[in-house]
Amino acid sequence: MVVADIQMPPEHSDDGLRAALAIRAAHPGVGVLILSQFLEDAYALALVADGAQGVGYLLKEKVGDLRTFTDAVRRVAEGGSVLDPDVVARLVGRKRTAGPLDRLTPREREVLALIAEGRSNVGIAQELVVTVAAIERHVTSIFDKLGLHASPEDHRRVLAVLRYLQA
Repeated sequence: MVVADIQMPPEHSDDGLRAALAIRAAHPGVGVLILSQFLEDAYALALVADGAQGVGYLLKEKVGDLRTFTDAVRRVAEGGSVLDPDVVARLVGRKRTAGPLDRLTPREREVLALIAEGRSNVGIAQELVVTVAAIERHVTSIFDKLGLHASPEDHRRVLAVLRYLQA
């Protein structure tokens, strides 16, 4: 597990991100959590471009909350993903062309945004104050509308998040 700041020596630009991407390329099983002072779409997209499993992107202001930080480290180390809610909100708000996400209801987009933050169905249900069964129905509907069919080779939650972030 690697925790890195985006801005690191020697250039203090995006050296930490480039190092994290190189580590992931050489050792795909190593979890990488990137910390950033800035909300940069390109950095978040570069981090999840090859898959969102075992990666995280948090704004430094959230690191002060020990519970949030330790939860993020644990989820990334276990192969999950964590995207700062502010990053997700910004990516969602970007101008984009029409696509499959337009078929999602507002509630389904809200559920998908929480999936993109790395939340489980239980965590999403708690956040939205609904049952886990209701979330499972939304997730199934999201998969259907995005054309993500069950396959042993693919992780549909990750593919849904990637489509969400790339849209």
